[in-house]
Amino acid sequence: MSLSPREAELFRAADPWGFILFARNIDRPDQVLRLTQSLRESVGRDAPVLIDQEGGRVQRMGPPHWRAWTPPLEFVAGLLDGYRAEAMSLRYRLIAYELRAVGIDVNCAPTLDIARPETHPFLCDRCYAERADEVARMGRAVVDGLTAGGVLPVIKHMPGHGRSEVDSHKDLPRVKAPKVDIFQDWAPFQALADAALGMTAHIVFDALDAQLPATQSPTVVRLMREEIGFEGLLMTDDISMEALLGDVVDRARASLAAGIDIILHCNGRFDEMEALAADIPHLSANAVIRAERALARRNAPDPFDADSAAARLATLTLEAAHA
Repeated sequence: MSLSPREAELFRAADPWGFILFARNIDRPDQVLRLTQSLRESVGRDAPVLIDQEGGRVQRMGPPHWRAWTPPLEFVAGLLDGYRAEAMSLRYRLIAYELRAVGIDVNCAPTLDIARPETHPFLCDRCYAERADEVARMGRAVVDGLTAGGVLPVIKHMPGHGRSEVDSHKDLPRVKAPKVDIFQDWAPFQALADAALGMTAHIVFDALDAQLPATQSPTVVRLMREEIGFEGLLMTDDISMEALLGDVVDRARASLAAGIDIILHCNGRFDEMEALAADIPHLSANAVIRAERALARRNAPDPFDADSAAARLATLTLEAAHA
């Protein structure tokens, strides 16, 4: 749970854009803070440090040192409609408060996929709603809460994962829906296309590109830019996931060739990190511009009283329970 000399040497030479932490990297607040400091020291700059802290099943930091949260879909469903946006903003403002305290400044949220009857269980309760407009409204609240806390949000999973009946960690999902239905799923991403950072989905959409998953499809990446309107820094979902074919270098090359800016490699295998560092080039000229633009939006947290925010959130949930 600390940076090894071998890892520090690799990072110093490879100079990755940033780092992402998982539960295996997390123990106590002081340990996490030392780790994030060591990661930045290894590259000699204020590199972004990412995490997936959605709350619920996808929560890398939890009790006893950090708050526990119900899954987002359950959380939203348990609130009165008029309180949902405020509660979601408070939830992610509190998450941002805990992340910043240990040196983490990017959170892979909001999840803008639309929950559907067929959505695979690995994703469904991580969604916010079954209607696109409500997903967008909750997503904006998440963005507002994280941003106020000095944490950059990452909108995911572009261009929409909700129609997947397969867990992309284990296999490649294929969506057979017609274009008109797929385009409807883009509405939340279009509503939040001003985000600095976005993440793709490892899914084949037959109506868009029947051969390649979105992460590796020039056609789908172009649609993300031109139709969804996303101009921020675009990263893959974890290329270690079994939805993709080939070794990690092949997966990374295909993603970059499709127009992705950043490769996200998450399993922590040192041999794979070495292979990627040796083969994958630094950011393209356009990616550098997007990366600089994204990091320019990092800000110090707004003044915040965590106890008051937690009390207000408890009031909102209590009122919903007694309505």
